[in-house]
Amino acid sequence: MTGYLGVDRSVTGRRWIGPSDEVSRQAEALVQNTGLPQALCQTLARLGVPTEDAQSYLEPTLRDLLPDPRGLRDMQKAATRLLDAVAKRERIAIFADYDVDGGSSAALLIDWLRSMGRQATLYVPDRIDEGYGPNIPAMQALAQDHDLVICVDCGTLSHDPIAAAVGADVIVLDHHLGGETLPAAFAVVNPNRQDESGDLSHLCAAGVVFLTLVEAGRQLREAGTQGPDLMQMLDLVALATVADVAPLRGVNRALVRQGLKVMARRARPGLVALSDVGRLESAPKSYHLGFVLGPRVNAGGRIGKADLGARLLSCTDPHEARSIAERLDALNTERREIEEAVRAQALEQAEARGLDAPLVWAAGDGWHPGVVGIVASRLKELSNRPSIVIGFDGEDGKGSGRSVSGIDLGASIQKLAAEGHLQKGGGHKMAAGLSLSRDQLEPAMARLSELLVKQGADSLGASDLRLDGPLMPGAATPELIEQLEAAGPFGAGAAAPRFVFPDVQIAFAKRVGQSHLKVSFGDGIGARLDAICFGAFDGPIGPALENHGGARFHLAGRLEINEWGGRRSVQLRLEDAAQAATG
Repeated sequence: MTGYLGVDRSVTGRRWIGPSDEVSRQAEALVQNTGLPQALCQTLARLGVPTEDAQSYLEPTLRDLLPDPRGLRDMQKAATRLLDAVAKRERIAIFADYDVDGGSSAALLIDWLRSMGRQATLYVPDRIDEGYGPNIPAMQALAQDHDLVICVDCGTLSHDPIAAAVGADVIVLDHHLGGETLPAAFAVVNPNRQDESGDLSHLCAAGVVFLTLVEAGRQLREAGTQGPDLMQMLDLVALATVADVAPLRGVNRALVRQGLKVMARRARPGLVALSDVGRLESAPKSYHLGFVLGPRVNAGGRIGKADLGARLLSCTDPHEARSIAERLDALNTERREIEEAVRAQALEQAEARGLDAPLVWAAGDGWHPGVVGIVASRLKELSNRPSIVIGFDGEDGKGSGRSVSGIDLGASIQKLAAEGHLQKGGGHKMAAGLSLSRDQLEPAMARLSELLVKQGADSLGASDLRLDGPLMPGAATPELIEQLEAAGPFGAGAAAPRFVFPDVQIAFAKRVGQSHLKVSFGDGIGARLDAICFGAFDGPIGPALENHGGARFHLAGRLEINEWGGRRSVQLRLEDAAQAATG
């Protein structure tokens, strides 16, 4: 199949894929029936939005999309037990995972309990000393001093640690893939239990916690009492949903959309401080949650003190929030340096094994367990293959994996653990974690490759660039971008619209900083547009466009508003280029 605009191999080596005939027909039908701009209709058609649903899709509401919490097993039981603990002034502990989803989930509960006049003990395990999820010593200790232990973003596979929590009830609020049997907890609320329908499998843990609080609110109303305002807590749900790469469809889309509005009000001290240290100068978008705020919240769990993220998100004192945010920012800088060193070594290994293998993997001594997941993500992006990176400390290794669309890595890792190839393993479709011995490494990776081949991982093509269609420079206006944003938020499962500006002339191209490229281009009719390509000189785009020699190019990427010095202008976030055919 010939690439879009005849581009089978772009400057970055990718084939361009344009809208299918079906999507193009649907886009035309949307234009004719709604009067919306062509570019917006192309995006809606690609997202599978029917003509009759276009207006409601552009204005998603929680009222229409929020599912009945009681559709999840154990939900009523869990919410009732939580309310009983509050009413009886019982001692409550929250055991949370150390990532953004775990921290946000914990902060949601801490916020809610605080509004109900109760405090909770926060416990976040150390990634290196304790590893992921509940462990026996911690659960025993918490059970001695508390009546109720709530595990968030973890616990579904923690049979022995939960059994060790003698004297306390345990509630699990999670979203990781469940096994054939559940731990002996008081309640396990998880849309990815084996006995669930899977209709809400796209929820992150914070989404599950939010639904639990919705159910608690319903029970309070039925008893004639008013609970806390849950809408003001949606900033935490939005952050967790985007940072955990949950698909932005259905209720997730409405949760993020509303959560971004809450975040823009700058009412949560922790997120205000984090936005400020991240130099966020405009209202946040889903991109900022995933690439500015999320990594900083994660930094504490990766290489610092594990509970910093949850403490920041639940903090009420602006001075304390600023202090924690600055510490997380510094840790994030340190994390990037550690990550780069591991990335270089892992890439060398993976390339030697072949980036076209069904599983791309690397393992090394002393690789920090806090960065192996990020490096696995980098390898996945580079190869368009499921990727695993493992760091060894002596004979014991801890690893993390990332998958691509259509390949369920979590299920394969869980099968691997059940077969005895791992000490421990689990996760969800797009991400997984594992622990294994050095002797298990080669057999485990070979077996995992076999399991992934059965899912078609060996037949994945190179990472093509998918485009929503062509656009002329004069059509790229701030109004169009605002209309396109109404089809968002964009992220996992709902890629941001990407357009190509065909056959344009480059007016100037210059290097900015060490590796970025600034470009101005036009169509020869008069309209001009600016573009920025970050890291252009780390790859082939920078040299190709800087030395264009008057050649005309197709330029592809995402449109954004550039706010600088009080002025708003349209800018192309340039992702790829291809020389236009001559003659």
